[in-house]
Amino acid sequence: MKITTIIAAAVIAAMCLPALADGDAAKGEKVFVKCKTCHDVDKGVNRVGPTLKGVVGRPVASVEGFKYSEDMLAKGKEGAVWDEATLAAYLPDPKAWVPKTKMAFAGLKKPEDVMDLIAYLKTKP
Repeated sequence: MKITTIIAAAVIAAMCLPALADGDAAKGEKVFVKCKTCHDVDKGVNRVGPTLKGVVGRPVASVEGFKYSEDMLAKGKEGAVWDEATLAAYLPDPKAWVPKTKMAFAGLKKPEDVMDLIAYLKTKP
């Protein structure tokens, strides 16, 4: 039974991956307005939240000089990386992914906003 569950999960994940690349960066820039009070994407500076410049592909909790919550640091120690799948899991409900995150933002409820924001963040290496 376990192998069936693993295969089913792999098939579902493979089917979802193309959707992650379908976001619209121009729309994502508009979604980022909700984030820019706390996060920078251009200068690489920390604000209330860590810079999101270069976030896609970066290890979780790895921005120099930013004081992360213990739970976020634990995710980083587990080897989590801010790839498209991780961002897609985190952005709709940050506190579900990291229960004691410092981030007060409730999350992005529209899946298209999540995908658009990820597409925008990918333009900010």
